[in-house]
Amino acid sequence: MKSPIDTIYEQVEAERLLEGTLTRMNARVLGLTCGFLGGSGLFLATFWLLVQGETWEGHPVGGHLRLLRHFFPGYDVTWGRLVLAVPYGFAVGFVVGYLVSRIYNWVARPLSGPAGER
Repeated sequence: MKSPIDTIYEQVEAERLLEGTLTRMNARVLGLTCGFLGGSGLFLATFWLLVQGETWEGHPVGGHLRLLRHFFPGYDVTWGRLVLAVPYGFAVGFVVGYLVSRIYNWVARPLSGPAGER
């Protein structure tokens, strides 16, 4: 039979392992999620502007979104270039999500050592 002290030590070690596992984010999963959201968001924004037409209340539509062509070669708010919104949005979303997760894991890494040194 185990002593109560051994049981407490085992429980503390199990809680420490669980805490270390739960505080870490999976960089690939967050990158894929943000990539999906970025790609679908840019696609839907471009699609919405194209459905509205060339002008809306006398103003040209998509002026701000057209500025993305300076960063995304070939992208424009046109029906022919609509398909480029998905890969560009996905790529940017994936990189942002991946980096956020890696930075979070670096900052929130569990303290190691008896004195709490990182």
